[in-house]
Amino acid sequence: MPKNVIVIAGPTASGKSRLAIDLAKELNGVIVNADASQVYSGIPIIAASPSAEDKQEADHRLYEYLDVAVNGNVYDWLEKAVSEIRLIWQEGKLPIVVGGGGLYLDNLINGTTPIPNVKPQIREEILSFLEKNGIEALYNKLEQEDIEAAKMLKPNDTTRVRRALEIFHSTGISISEWYKKPMIQKLPEAEFLTIALLPDKKILDERCDLRFEKMLDSGAIDEVKYLISRNLSFDLPAMRAKGVPELIEAIQGNISFDEAVDLAKIHTRQYAKRQLTWFRNKLKADIVFKDCYTGQKDFINDVKKQYK
Repeated sequence: MPKNVIVIAGPTASGKSRLAIDLAKELNGVIVNADASQVYSGIPIIAASPSAEDKQEADHRLYEYLDVAVNGNVYDWLEKAVSEIRLIWQEGKLPIVVGGGGLYLDNLINGTTPIPNVKPQIREEILSFLEKNGIEALYNKLEQEDIEAAKMLKPNDTTRVRRALEIFHSTGISISEWYKKPMIQKLPEAEFLTIALLPDKKILDERCDLRFEKMLDSGAIDEVKYLISRNLSFDLPAMRAKGVPELIEAIQGNISFDEAVDLAKIHTRQYAKRQLTWFRNKLKADIVFKDCYTGQKDFINDVKKQYK
């Protein structure tokens, strides 16, 4: 039996989650999350995670499995995704991986660097240092210990700076050297059918703005207040989710609510544009739809033709 995997990629608000559900219903599929924000519990509105109704329509996995205090990363996700995909095959169903995380999808489809697992004690030590001293101090530490890795990274890229230090402390080898080694396919038996939703930017901008307004109406403010109540580090991914930094500023009285909304919409549109650029330039898609998915039957039919 072929080890098929459908991958649906696209920018935020492009309709990829709805397409995944409709395909799952047509093809006996199970949806696997590849979105960096949707792995977190406690912020389903902000992360645009599947609703209870969505989950009744199709089986969804790897959603909301991490606490917001955890600094998730692509490497941990990849291990879980590979295990989940193999389990879905064993169940006689089709894995449908969906998300806007280009790095997540790239590592799944094209392979990842052969870096050994980081020792838990080292991970905790570096996280503790970050929480006490901040990202600037962590980057300075990386510069002192592994200058080649530091040159590769932006000083404010918390996730990658932290990862580089974890790898160096665990292996004694710079991440810059690990990247030179041949890639490892974590799922070599898979036959991927990759779909990309690449709509016009103007249409996508309108959908991004509308989505953010719906998020506010649905209770996004309460989720941000929940994050504030947890006293979390601002370096954590959940605290950098789209709209969160701006709404925190408004709640704390540093800017007006209207200003926060305007800024959040701008930043969301900018993020969607970066996603569009990445997928257009770096994802080799088997099927490209130059429109958002809103239930078009021809989308489903085109995928079914290629899949069979």
